[in-house]
Amino acid sequence: MPSQLRHLVLILGDQLDEDASALSDFDPQQDAIWMAEVTEESTHITSAKQRTTVFLSAMRHFAARLEARGWTVLYTPLDAPDNSGTLAGELDKAILRTQPQKLVMTAPGEWRVLQSLRSVACTHALSLEIRDDTHFFSTVRDFAEHARGRKQLRLEFFYREMRQKTGILMDGKKPVGDQWNFDADNRGSFGKQGPGLLPQPSRFEPDAITQDVIQLVNQRFAHHPGSVASFGWPVTREQALSALADFIAHRLPSFGLYQDAMWEGDVWLYHSHLSCALNLKLLNPREVVAAAEDALRRGHAPLEAVEGFVRQILGWREYVRGIYWTHMPDYLERNAMQAHEPLPEFYWTGETEMACLRDAIQQTLAHGYAHHIQRLMVTGLYALLLGVEPKAVHQWYLGVYVDAVEWVELPNTLGMSQFADGGLMASKPYVASGKYIDRMSNHCKGCRFNPAQSTGETACPFTTLYWDYLIRHADTLAKNPRMLMQLKNANRLTSEEREAIALQAQSHRHIGHPVA
Repeated sequence: MPSQLRHLVLILGDQLDEDASALSDFDPQQDAIWMAEVTEESTHITSAKQRTTVFLSAMRHFAARLEARGWTVLYTPLDAPDNSGTLAGELDKAILRTQPQKLVMTAPGEWRVLQSLRSVACTHALSLEIRDDTHFFSTVRDFAEHARGRKQLRLEFFYREMRQKTGILMDGKKPVGDQWNFDADNRGSFGKQGPGLLPQPSRFEPDAITQDVIQLVNQRFAHHPGSVASFGWPVTREQALSALADFIAHRLPSFGLYQDAMWEGDVWLYHSHLSCALNLKLLNPREVVAAAEDALRRGHAPLEAVEGFVRQILGWREYVRGIYWTHMPDYLERNAMQAHEPLPEFYWTGETEMACLRDAIQQTLAHGYAHHIQRLMVTGLYALLLGVEPKAVHQWYLGVYVDAVEWVELPNTLGMSQFADGGLMASKPYVASGKYIDRMSNHCKGCRFNPAQSTGETACPFTTLYWDYLIRHADTLAKNPRMLMQLKNANRLTSEEREAIALQAQSHRHIGHPVA
């Protein structure tokens, strides 16, 4: 380590980017890197085994890569005897040990972490230089400028601005194909025949580093949910690039058409499985978008698939980051629909008779993964209709998914899924009956509940709770023009039907949820 330390550069578990702004002027003769594995990051919310494993393994691989350059990395493993268990505690010890002139870091992905590290720097009267995260196409300031003066924020307008600024999928001043958004073309289901022969997902055999982490996680977090028996996520830059190439070659062409489809027992389908590598910063969104554009130019993938994929990265990913950083910390406490039910216990086990929920939750616990429709229109929809406390839903999503970092997870969960922000993120609550799940999957075929029924022994809980949600929140939802058709349908219910639905919903909510 340098005898006199100029910069102690802080690298967090979701900042594994050799081109990070914090490292832009790194001088191995004057600077050192600080990284720490701490219990707090797996226990402030209950982090599932797959999620903890992917973070720790990727961190260890990244540290080894930097050390191979000859750079000094002050790395604290989780099982170090004197590990304080918190980022603040470990940084405090590192400062006392190294006496740096300044702390430098790339802007973190979580408000809580930022406040904790700032507090440590303040205690030591040290300057903490926080640099823009150049991983993204835009800055938080760019988003704030976009939002200034607008009565409503909507992704579509932000996305179009991003297309125009970057030139991505543009033909001069016009969008390629003379259409900004091909969402209407990307809502296909597999039909009765099912998805057929699917391409194999990119999975990576755990090496010695990952095997050590798996053993550590199984020991230290034995009672945390999920299993690491199937672990195969990319944890290095090379693996992430391989996963990207595989997606472009084998799944992007059908990604758009089937991005909303579900099928019992089929986990991976035509999705990219790249969000984890992107959010760890093992992949840069620019190279991901460029690869998709190249596939379009080569005629390898249709425009509707490429546009739908690009919209998720250039549009949605940048948009939710802007929402998060311009509205925290108050955003975390929002509960516009006054939902206060506890999260059902089966979210931690998957033990429920509802086939769609069972499949999505068991898949989540086994792999740390579910695609966006499973998150929005199965696990999220049920929690919304049931009236679960939004913060409890957020804590579950943050804990169980390998790609979950708060900047991206919180707005998606609290805003898009639970409508707890009252419409800041989404233009309407994404509510539907069991018929939506029946249309987009084969789950209902093997389920004892009938999505067409709202009352009775075989009534689908989604359908019961859907009508109950519309009835309970009618006054609030009537102010939203996009909900008028659904409310019109609810108003056709007779008083007897309304009473029966309310009783069945109350029984489901308070007496017990169907379990296997």
